[in-house]
Amino acid sequence: MHKLSELPKTWLIDIDGIIFEHNGYLKLKDGEFETPLPGVREFFEQIPLSHKIVLLTARSSKYRKITIDSLKHAKIRFDEILFDLPVGERILINDEKPDGMKTAFSINLKRNEGLLYLNQHISFSGD
Repeated sequence: MHKLSELPKTWLIDIDGIIFEHNGYLKLKDGEFETPLPGVREFFEQIPLSHKIVLLTARSSKYRKITIDSLKHAKIRFDEILFDLPVGERILINDEKPDGMKTAFSINLKRNEGLLYLNQHISFSGD
């Protein structure tokens, strides 16, 4: 299990295939909301309020309302959402702390399997 530092964090989390089913929003009828994948609510509940959550998506911003409504309906908190991103790789570049602490992590999960894996492999204790 990886224990994170006690410092406040910024979470960059993809929406499609991680929080909600990939392209699931295209199947919704009027008045319906997307359903979070397994472990998503539990994972987000563990993130301390002092952390920032930035959601990422290649969805067109024309789906902004249904996306935000679905997130709110599912009680998934976030600070920002970036829409209209390219569909290719997402690259995070950050510097190490002088004491050698790594300040960037990347985790690739299988599409539409949710966040159960992270719930079992990241310790939020100390936050």
